[in-house]
Amino acid sequence: MERAIKLIKNRSDIGAGTRGSDMGIDAIEIAAINKNSDYFNLFPFEDVKTHNESIYDKNRNTFARRIEHVVEQCTRVSYAVKHNLQANYFPIVLSGDHSSALGTISGIKAVYPTKTLGVVWIDAHADLHSPYTSPSGNIHGMPLSAALANDNLDCKINDITPETVQHWENMKNIGVEETKIKPENLIYFGVRDTEEAEDKQIEKLDIRNYKVDEVRFRGLATCVDEALARLANCDLIYISFDVDSMDCDMISYGTGTPVSKGFDQFEVMEIINRFIKSKKVACLEVVEVNPLLDTKGNKMAETAFDVLENVTETIDLWIA
Repeated sequence: MERAIKLIKNRSDIGAGTRGSDMGIDAIEIAAINKNSDYFNLFPFEDVKTHNESIYDKNRNTFARRIEHVVEQCTRVSYAVKHNLQANYFPIVLSGDHSSALGTISGIKAVYPTKTLGVVWIDAHADLHSPYTSPSGNIHGMPLSAALANDNLDCKINDITPETVQHWENMKNIGVEETKIKPENLIYFGVRDTEEAEDKQIEKLDIRNYKVDEVRFRGLATCVDEALARLANCDLIYISFDVDSMDCDMISYGTGTPVSKGFDQFEVMEIINRFIKSKKVACLEVVEVNPLLDTKGNKMAETAFDVLENVTETIDLWIA
């Protein structure tokens, strides 16, 4: 049976510190309409139920904000990814905040528990905090620590409650009750805004980060090919594209945590397309478009859609 693309729409922003990324999918769809593209009529889709009303709850936990609801949301995303992979679809996940990536990774591992998963994280941020280390308590900064099942207790600054400990353990065990990825199979592209605890983890775990300057100096093709060689032992690859990996001054500030000196959209397209051509990519995710913060109309969503439309053409060619 030939594989087909399925869009999974997760309009949730409860893991972020700033509201509005739950509207990112609609903003991307508006960008497609304004471009006279029928992209969103070409593929079947699934809407993931959300828990966005939880933002009105009194926040009793400053070190892992709304963690019980984020666990619930990631579980929903995990199930959506799982059953679509089982139905032989290639899932393209469109999400609000980046905490969703833990759900996506968990869904992939639930289907392929014995296969080795590589993660390509295109982002300005490392997202390697845990409730023990996070200065903000926003869980969109924690999905990779959960996937790695690594609390980074050497850099602990927060004393968390037993209830939070249990929610965090539940989060780490979504999909399968085990470590989902190994640090040597995690590769960053564009990470440039980190805290000390994350820097120490990156060094300790020897996580490879292809910074923007290195990619431009050494050549994008060279860096991606080197990354693919590093992931040679991986059976599958998941690509997570956070739009803040792009240069906010060049593109737009329409994302929750914009950072200057990032990639342009054409570099992102080429990075993703080169990985797709390896035929190992099992899932792509696009996150963190926030139209409420966009000072250039709908520019971030328009750019994100340009990337999405471009790489989907490559996916269509290579997933058969």
